[in-house]
Order: sequence, then structure tokens, then C-alpha cells
Amino acid sequence: MASPLRLTVPLPNDPRRIRRRRADAAWHAIRAEFAAADQAMSRFREGSDLTRLNRAAGSGRWVDVPRRLERALVAADRARRVTGGVFDPRVLADLDRLGYRGVAVDRAEAGRDGPHDPMTGAADARTDPGAPVLRRVHPRMVAIDRPVDLGGIGKGLALRWAADRIARYGVGRWLLEAGGDLVARGPGPDDGPWVVGIEDPFGGEAPIAAIAIHDGAVATSSVRINSWLVDGRPVHHLLDPRTGEPADGGLRAVTVLASDPAWAEVWSKTLLIGGRATVADTARTRGLAAWWVDDAGDLGMTPAARAVTAWVASET
Repeated sequence: MASPLRLTVPLPNDPRRIRRRRADAAWHAIRAEFAAADQAMSRFREGSDLTRLNRAAGSGRWVDVPRRLERALVAADRARRVTGGVFDPRVLADLDRLGYRGVAVDRAEAGRDGPHDPMTGAADARTDPGAPVLRRVHPRMVAIDRPVDLGGIGKGLALRWAADRIARYGVGRWLLEAGGDLVARGPGPDDGPWVVGIEDPFGGEAPIAAIAIHDGAVATSSVRINSWLVDGRPVHHLLDPRTGEPADGGLRAVTVLASDPAWAEVWSKTLLIGGRATVADTARTRGLAAWWVDDAGDLGMTPAARAVTAWVASET
């Protein structure tokens, strides 16, 4: 899923090396899980299950999808409903338009350029925030009205599913990282919390703050990653589904600590899209541990975040 993987397992002296064997088995299971998730949800793979589904988007055809993709679509649709449409995966056509392309999707079938969507009765799903991401005649037979991108939530789901597999191998304390997002369980190497740095979204080498966690998942959405120019205009990959344009609400990055990595992904993106004017109120209302950096470089955080902040760079 275009993310480097790293599993950290504290291993005290064990002459029988039982824990090391368990960690090695868990690592092989993690890699297998991410390979399967990539096959199911990647928009960059010609033969992925998502590519096949996206090519039928808007056509009214029902597609038999495997279990992983069906679960991902259900999760994405629930996230859309919970966030009031601020999170919505149906942004693939706009990502393509702005130059962040995956494999080619037939636009004649994708439905963006057609006058009518046979599934929703709407010319453009963007005008109907209540339209579901998917429709089903029975489990795994689904159809979608517009092509979807499952990048962020897909990585969060892969971390969730990989964490479930680690638990089966009896590895009691570990940290799994995928491209900057992570899940931690149990105490860290020094029998205290895991201490996780928050990256400087302006490119500084040192973290701007650090989080102390025992069990939880951390995800960051940042405009620093995957940014480029279109006709001289700076753009990035975090699109507001209500406008089809890159979010421009005055935030550079948002980090969220949650119990589940997929929801940490959803809320970090939702808060960033919502922007500086609403980030504090939305995060506090939802009870989120959230950190954010605005365009001026100022760091903000919720009370729940402050309770687990180990240190802040400006305060050291």
C-alpha cells in the first residue's frame, strides 16, 4: 500500500527464543495481510479488486467483490455518514483531474461525464451528500455511483486487520508502523509507554511534539505529503469532497490518537478538511485526542491530547 512497514517487539532475554519465533511469525502474517489489502483496495494496481469495481462505477452494474473490499466499502460509507460527508472516498475523478493518477478508469463507465447516474438519479453525487458510497443486492454484490479512493482509510483498515493477526501469535507488546501511521499494544521497550513523535509538517528534522501511549492508534493527515503544482497552483491530495478541490482551511497537518487505526485516519482527514476554524470544537465535541498545526506553524491540541503529550518542542 505504498507504505514501508516496521514491527517493533521488545524481546527480553529468552533462552528458548519463543518470543522471537512468535514475532517472526507475526511479521510474516503482517506482510501477507498488507499484500492482500493492497490487492483488494489499491487504485494504483491494474488488477486490483478496487480497480475492477471503479471501472463499473455509475454503470448500474453489480460487481461481486471479495470480503476485504466489501468490508472496506462498508467502513468508508459509515465514515461518510458519521462525518456528515466531510469524509467521502468518491474523489478519485478529482484526484485524476488534478494529476494524482492511479490506473486508468474508463470515464464513460465511471459516470462523471454522463448526464444521469442510473443508481442515484443524480447528475453528480457531489450534489447529494446523503447518497451512499455503495449499494448492495446481497453481501459482496455491490455497485458504486462514482469511482472511489480508499488510500487513507484503506491503510487504516490494513493496520486494523494486521493488528488482529498479531494478537493470534501471542505477541503481547509491539508497535506496528505503516508509512507514519501506527498501532501500539502493551508497554514499550522500557516497560513504560511508547513515545511517538509528531512530524514537523514544514519539513523540520525534529518532531514538534511527542505522544506517550500504551494501547492505541495514531494517524496523521498532512498537506506536506503528496503535494505538487497544477498550472503554477500548489495542490495536495487531501480533497474536500464537497468542492472537489484540495482542502484550504488553514491547517498543515492533523494527528489523531484513537483506539482504532481506521478511525484515527478518518478523523485526522476530516479535521484537516474542516479547517482551522472548526478543528478545536469538532475534536473536543467528539472527545478526540487531536493535535494540529496551522499555516502559521502554531501547534494546537485538545485536552485529551494534552493529557498524553510527553513533550512539546517549544517547551523543552
